[in-house]
Amino acid sequence: MLSDEIITLLEEKVFEYNNPKFIESDPIQVPHRYTVKEDIEISAFLTATIAWGNRKMIIKNAEKLMELMGNSPYDFVMEYEKHNSPDFIHRTFNSTDLDFFLTSLKYIYREHKGLETIFTRYASPDNTQVAIHQFKKVFFSIPHPLRTMKHVSDPLKGSAAKRINMFLRWMVRKDEAGVDFGLWKDILPAALSCPLDIHSGNVARKLGLLKRRQNDAKALKELDLNLRALDPSDPVKFDFALFGLGVFEKFS
Repeated sequence: MLSDEIITLLEEKVFEYNNPKFIESDPIQVPHRYTVKEDIEISAFLTATIAWGNRKMIIKNAEKLMELMGNSPYDFVMEYEKHNSPDFIHRTFNSTDLDFFLTSLKYIYREHKGLETIFTRYASPDNTQVAIHQFKKVFFSIPHPLRTMKHVSDPLKGSAAKRINMFLRWMVRKDEAGVDFGLWKDILPAALSCPLDIHSGNVARKLGLLKRRQNDAKALKELDLNLRALDPSDPVKFDFALFGLGVFEKFS
């Protein structure tokens, strides 16, 4: 049972970090440059895919990727010819991976009517982890390099799937603060899972929200249960508090 002091702290930190100023230093700034739904979705998905490591480098490389796509990601994807990817690398994500991502995105928008359709088809009112698992199956249902599969995590195989949970938060969650987009109306924010990483995990443990030591699918389930007890309709709003305390305040 969390103390009233800790609950108050979490609510205060959500208010402090869930505002437009947060966008200025976060990778979410990249999809915020677009207004067309499909441009936002694709730029957000690709940005979230490379969102590990130094945040400044993530933003820099996501910006570079958008420039390579002519700052029109949807048009670029729909006109993309396989094995013609731009020269690009971010840590272990390289041009081979990008080639397949662009090819698969083109397939998804042509054959499945877009990213939203797939996630919505498999999401339940209280869970999106099965939807992530099913999305990965669809994403890699066309011929693909084995090395590229590591860039889409699967929560049903033990992963916390931090990056794709973050992407879903961006697409689904919406409030007056204007950080998250809320583009996808048919998935409930209540079903979302917190993007669990080393920073949010350490803060969650210090605050008593998480006991499991590994940042894996079991830890995510534990954290989800505790955050949903605090706010059943919008549990992942606390991601702002956990992330802000960990990254900006070094709370852990």
